[in-house]
Amino acid sequence: MSNTILAIDIGSMSIKAVIADIDETGEIKVLGHGVAKSEGVKKGIITNIDIASKSIRKAVNDARRIAGNNISSAIVSISSAYTKSTNSIGIINISQKDITIKEINRVMETALYNADIPKEYDVLHVLPFNFKVDDQTNIEDPYNMNASRMEVETHIIIAQKSSLSNLKKAIVSAGLDIESIVLDSYASALSTMSKDESALGVAVVDMGGQTSSISVFKNQSLRYNNFIPVGSNHITNDISIALHTPLNIAENLKRNHGDLVEINDDVLELPIIGDEENKNSIPLKVVQNVISSRVEETLLILAKFLDKSGLKDNIGAGIVLTGGMTQLKGMREFAQSIFPGYSVRIGLPQQLKGLFDNLKGPENSTVIGLLLYKAGNHTQYEVDNKKRLLHHKEENTGLRDTFEETGFVTSAKSSSDTIASDVSASSESSGNIVFSDLPGVEESRGDFLSKVKNWIKQLF
Repeated sequence: MSNTILAIDIGSMSIKAVIADIDETGEIKVLGHGVAKSEGVKKGIITNIDIASKSIRKAVNDARRIAGNNISSAIVSISSAYTKSTNSIGIINISQKDITIKEINRVMETALYNADIPKEYDVLHVLPFNFKVDDQTNIEDPYNMNASRMEVETHIIIAQKSSLSNLKKAIVSAGLDIESIVLDSYASALSTMSKDESALGVAVVDMGGQTSSISVFKNQSLRYNNFIPVGSNHITNDISIALHTPLNIAENLKRNHGDLVEINDDVLELPIIGDEENKNSIPLKVVQNVISSRVEETLLILAKFLDKSGLKDNIGAGIVLTGGMTQLKGMREFAQSIFPGYSVRIGLPQQLKGLFDNLKGPENSTVIGLLLYKAGNHTQYEVDNKKRLLHHKEENTGLRDTFEETGFVTSAKSSSDTIASDVSASSESSGNIVFSDLPGVEESRGDFLSKVKNWIKQLF
């Protein structure tokens, strides 16, 4: 049985909606898509909820019309402009010696508890990058291992509560429900980097319309992320200001004559702002210099972020460039000069079944990444924005060990075979009921069921 999903990328320049099916094997088939001009959004931040919701509704309605499906629950991207990140460590003792999902859940919860998170921020992602089991470090997967102690190092991405609330209001005003919220640069990386690149170490640079970001992965874990509020739209503004020409003319110059490698000596006749009769004669190389100056400045700042991460010597797979700005001619060669010693390539989103031609460009990396995230292509373990532990273990894997310890465990499994388990203590939000944690439940098997029934009656 397939699972239909709706992904919405709220970008600074456009809002994209894609509807797709995920089958039992995890294969994604795109059914429909819609694109709307991004209004009520500036530099990744929602500035007008009503206007933004109308743009979202338009993109979603177009996707619904093509797909023939009125799905209303969506996985949504959030701009890096809302977020910041921190690292934290969690340590637990293991009484029964075998590590199950319950212990991984608990150590992740401990890391989250130990994190220094400001009150005005909420958790977006908790991403482990190093497990330690007893005296052994760099454990890829601690599941089913025998140990008395487990430690995890995590990279935690947090978002402003007020900004999250505004995003949710815009989605709800568009008549939609939010299933998950995913960092845009994380989603872009999922759709453009390979597993080998993620394992060897790679920096994914996403250059959009009004923001640019960098995400560094090592051993298939997100280790560092940062952003700047600069994108391709700033190039358009630079051209318009420098040449005193209208914005639409500046945008056409950027798209049609933006070459970062080959310098052209042609002369262009450009209209002047406020003067409909006269035109300026501008050498094309002046336009190219304006463009290259802004691109160089942006890449140099991102290169400094890479230095700041302390991981520049750990990205054996080099640099992956994605996003709309990478469509400038000569971008790869130009970036190579900014990142000497690293291989640089342009990252296109993963090719999915039924993918429309106009979704195959680098500007669509985020929305395709959202589909992949929902299909289970996230990190091996992760706590999402609803504080659910996402993982890929089978529903009843390790159930016998857990039963012996707790007496009874109920687990929930999503249609895409990604299992979500709440890391919070609240059984209402977790979807996991561990009866050994409840008052009045003893280890005795004889009266176990009657005690459970009595406890349920007390609740209801």
